[in-house]
Amino acid sequence: MKIGFNEGCNRFCENHSVLDDLNFCEKNGVDYIDIQSECLDREIAAGKYTIDDLAAWFNDPAHKLKMLSYNALIFFNMKETQEEKDAVMAELDKIIGICDKLNCKMIVVVPSMDIKRKATLDEIREDAVAVLKEMVKKTEPHGIRLSIEFIGQPTMTINRFEDAYRIVQEVNSPYVGITLDQYHFHAMASSFEALEKADGKKIFVWHLNGMENMPCGAAYNNDEIRLWPDEPGDCLEQKRFADTLKKIGFEGDVCTMEVFRPAYYELSSEENIRIAAEQTRAHVEKYW
Repeated sequence: MKIGFNEGCNRFCENHSVLDDLNFCEKNGVDYIDIQSECLDREIAAGKYTIDDLAAWFNDPAHKLKMLSYNALIFFNMKETQEEKDAVMAELDKIIGICDKLNCKMIVVVPSMDIKRKATLDEIREDAVAVLKEMVKKTEPHGIRLSIEFIGQPTMTINRFEDAYRIVQEVNSPYVGITLDQYHFHAMASSFEALEKADGKKIFVWHLNGMENMPCGAAYNNDEIRLWPDEPGDCLEQKRFADTLKKIGFEGDVCTMEVFRPAYYELSSEENIRIAAEQTRAHVEKYW
């Protein structure tokens, strides 16, 4: 099992830079990085680097770190107008161009939130399936897969594992799977029974984290209460997640830390990455 780092862990650390993150990850023995679109957009706009600078880094044979995913194309589904739908596809085209330059073969797609109409689960599923089938037509020629990240918040259109998994089953493409984030799984009480029955090959990304023991669906149960796994106060069943993924045949071969905690943003980016790498490596050695 290789180890990965998601820039959610350090995106608000002082003077954050994706280009620096690449070097810090490699220094600390990280194998893969999830680059956050939020970081890319703001830092490119600020002139810290260009996509071509990042491409040159990844294309240098001296570097071993690889990009696991572009994280993320957000709010891809339940668009009301053709203009909104076209904007999603235009964004996808832009991201595909970035991924081609960075040798990235995965795009995480995040469902929409706070939609205006009272859509049923069936309506949401049908819409997501239709949109993802159109998206695959664009990504498959580039060898790029799409990974749905269900978000464990009440206002998200896809917020439980079992709903995301049914969408993936109906799309029925080797290019569409799921990002399993342990926090999101627990935060809206996704079903371990459903996970235990799933095909592990349909889980493309595994986001590792812990969390404080907050009520499912509470407004204050948000990303800020994430923890390094097995830290004091962590309520997640870390062993059960790992055992279940092994049992169902997870083939992603990467365990990627993703923790959004304000206190951790007070660290330097380098220190944040060092701790995340140590925590991920220890978790893999303990449970995998």
